[in-house]
Amino acid sequence: MRFHPALGALVFIALAADGLGGERVRKPRLDVRVTPRVALLPVNVLLMAELVGGDELEEFYCPGLEWDWGDGARSAHEADCPPFEAGMTLERIFSARHAYRQPGEYDLRVRLLRADRTVARATAHISVRGGFASFNSP
Repeated sequence: MRFHPALGALVFIALAADGLGGERVRKPRLDVRVTPRVALLPVNVLLMAELVGGDELEEFYCPGLEWDWGDGARSAHEADCPPFEAGMTLERIFSARHAYRQPGEYDLRVRLLRADRTVARATAHISVRGGFASFNSP
């Protein structure tokens, strides 16, 4: 079997574009922080999600976000961005707020989406305790 020289060039270009031709592509990781982590009712929390490290990859450009607050509530954010061009800088910090009205232990989840595909996810935890009035009850 004989290969055409142009086919070999196409394979090399495809491998280089995927970072397999010697160049290593580093994906950012998603970190989340919730403030406060322990609170008394009622409480409004701030959840910060940050893309840390990695290269400026198109896969992470202008993501949609889904926030699952662990109490049955969900929020979503879709960005409207111009098309990606080489050299563009990624938005790396995202935030959302949520109010808790019931005590409990909650796992908060955030997903970054690109074209309905999850590209990153992370989880944080918050402990919500009864408010000051509940300590004065008999």
